[in-house]
Amino acid sequence: MASASDLPGAGGPGSGSEQPESGGRRRGRGRDDAAPVPPRDEAELAREICLRQLAVRPRTRAELAGALSRRGISEEIAHQVLDRYDEVGIIDDAAFARAWVTSRHQGRGLARRALANELRQRGVDRDIASEALGELDETTEEETARALVERKLRTARGTPEAVFRRLVGMLARKGYPPGVAIRAVKDALAAQSAEAAEFAEYIDPDALADAESELDRSARAEDPPG
Repeated sequence: MASASDLPGAGGPGSGSEQPESGGRRRGRGRDDAAPVPPRDEAELAREICLRQLAVRPRTRAELAGALSRRGISEEIAHQVLDRYDEVGIIDDAAFARAWVTSRHQGRGLARRALANELRQRGVDRDIASEALGELDETTEEETARALVERKLRTARGTPEAVFRRLVGMLARKGYPPGVAIRAVKDALAAQSAEAAEFAEYIDPDALADAESELDRSARAEDPPG
């Protein structure tokens, strides 16, 4: 009769199974033997951060500088990397501003005042922003305002006075000056229906624009930008 030590897998002599080393420790490489990870080069990390930002959408120099600062990149390294990107044209605030003005005006119908505010928020220099905004002339702005009003008017509901205020408010939020906004809505209402035309006849765009501008100046004086 075979003994237990003769059965396969019983761990007896000649079974081929490995025995643990003394103390129950297995052979292998300990953590202390792992090669140390070299520290990341700061400039390399800065370039990686910038490229990730630019992969989402074009960025201004100020936006990239802000992203680097938030990740703890030193100001010196940030300047070096951004200066190099400026030299090779990877970042170009003037091109960014022109593209932004075109895209946001055509896509969202934003006027120059709203666009100037957006460019300022993105750190675009005042002169660069002014040059880009100069490509959007008053005639184009007025045509866009009329198109926006006509599109909204198709589904507008309410009295002519309520519709008038709602549409002027819509244009004001998009940055249109009071005179442009009021005149665009007046003209659209005049062509809509007899009732709307009668209401529009009594609208004085210049007087209302002066009143709106005065209210706007008063609001800015009471709550200056921080």
